[in-house]
Amino acid sequence: MAENSLFAILLRSPWWISFGIAVGIVAACSALLPREIAPFAALGAGPMVIVGCMAAWRQFKAPSSSKLEAIRAEVAAMSWKEFANALEQAWTLEGQSVQRLPGSNSAADLRLEKSGTVSLVSARRWKAANHGIEPLRELFDAVQRQQAQHGVYVALQDAALTENARAYAKEHGLLLLEGDALATMLLNARKRAR
Repeated sequence: MAENSLFAILLRSPWWISFGIAVGIVAACSALLPREIAPFAALGAGPMVIVGCMAAWRQFKAPSSSKLEAIRAEVAAMSWKEFANALEQAWTLEGQSVQRLPGSNSAADLRLEKSGTVSLVSARRWKAANHGIEPLRELFDAVQRQQAQHGVYVALQDAALTENARAYAKEHGLLLLEGDALATMLLNARKRAR
């Protein structure tokens, strides 16, 4: 689904917006169309109801902001070894084969593989306050050298990447795992491990 399609936007929005749009469609059909065809035209609200249900389910299952903030604080206090272990456990529980790459100066720290798809992960700078283009360039070069399908860059704070870095990541197909997405992944892994 395209990131900026109507359905994608509604899935990221509060659930009640989709239901409000559905009610608006039904009301407009009832007010503007002849009585015989209004019910059939109102069926066009069905996709909005489905999207509203999907958004409500996702939002109901999503961790609370206090839980996310607690795990982010915990991650910020971790050493590199603890953080690497947490990432490894999370991806292993998702069915990935995880291999640590040697060298503290390498562009990638972890190699993930699942069903023949290889991803390289750069996570060592997860605590940095600012992330520029250079580590992303290094990761992209490593992805090309090792013929991996994906590159994943990990940052603890959502606002830590510069706009240029975000643009570079988007242009070169690098995935950004940051902020709430990172905290959610680690929190879900913790739940599955219990």
